[in-house]
Amino acid sequence: MASSKKATVSVSQATAKSLPVIDLSGFGEGDAARDAAVAHAMRDACEDKGFFYVVGHGVEPDLVALLRQQAEAFFSKPLEQKEAVSKDLSACNRGYERLAAQTLEKGGSPDQKEGYYIGVEVPETDPRVLAGKFNHGPNQWPVNMPAFRQTADEYFETMVAFGTKLMQAMALSLDLRHDYFSGYTADPMCTLRLLHYPPQRPNAEPDEKGCGAHTDFGGLTLLWQDEVGGLEVLDEDGWVPAPPIEGAFNVNLGDMIQRWTNGRYRSTLHRVINRSGRERYSIPFFYTGNPDHEVRCIETCLAPGETPAHPPITVSEHLQAMYKQTYA
Repeated sequence: MASSKKATVSVSQATAKSLPVIDLSGFGEGDAARDAAVAHAMRDACEDKGFFYVVGHGVEPDLVALLRQQAEAFFSKPLEQKEAVSKDLSACNRGYERLAAQTLEKGGSPDQKEGYYIGVEVPETDPRVLAGKFNHGPNQWPVNMPAFRQTADEYFETMVAFGTKLMQAMALSLDLRHDYFSGYTADPMCTLRLLHYPPQRPNAEPDEKGCGAHTDFGGLTLLWQDEVGGLEVLDEDGWVPAPPIEGAFNVNLGDMIQRWTNGRYRSTLHRVINRSGRERYSIPFFYTGNPDHEVRCIETCLAPGETPAHPPITVSEHLQAMYKQTYA
């Protein structure tokens, strides 16, 4: 989930600066010194670009490989079969999104990617669905792919636990209790996306990209990307490649965290250009949090005499506002 912003900085030809790698292993297991080290590393990363790698996360490589296989199998199907579970048929933004359906970079060309949205499974008979609560409802699942749902459900549950642990580390990084965000992490309405990027076309428009420059507008994005690469992050000197590291996830902050910390922690522009000549697959997981939780500026993030840049807002209200801004 993302908000579109126009990038005004040209591509830097300088040598890429590396993004930090945070080892989460052992965090939250009773070693105060270990927890403090993780929190310190996260603080540095979040105050810089809000983009970093995480290892020691506990996500099994075999599970990631299985979900990638399911994604490749689905995206290889004929268009009419994929359209049978089109997101347009869903009242809660679930299912298949065809190639070039999004234009994340304002004023840019349509994004050269196709995707599949999966969220928390909420039955149509649930009171929240009957009340028309934003982004609540059942998923759509492709037919004749029995392992697709099972694998996605297992991955989803694993990533919720991963995101919850990161929010605990973030709380410590802000000199708060580790459970400061417990209301936010209770019953989070997260979104899993499967993405396929064809190779950049030889005759592509000058501004054509797999995914245009944007910031994510939720809480945390936990990204697995394949070996192809193509992700770039905006630095003060230009665009910095964020290549895949085996066994690591890319993690970045969304606009809601920037708002929550009054700009102390950053949500940074990023994009994807698949120059490899190969098919590219990625799996972003958007850890959005409890939709009813109030996002109120954290007082310890304010400098003396500083006032909050934004009024309090619920997670759901923030997301709806960003949706309207992005898809207007």
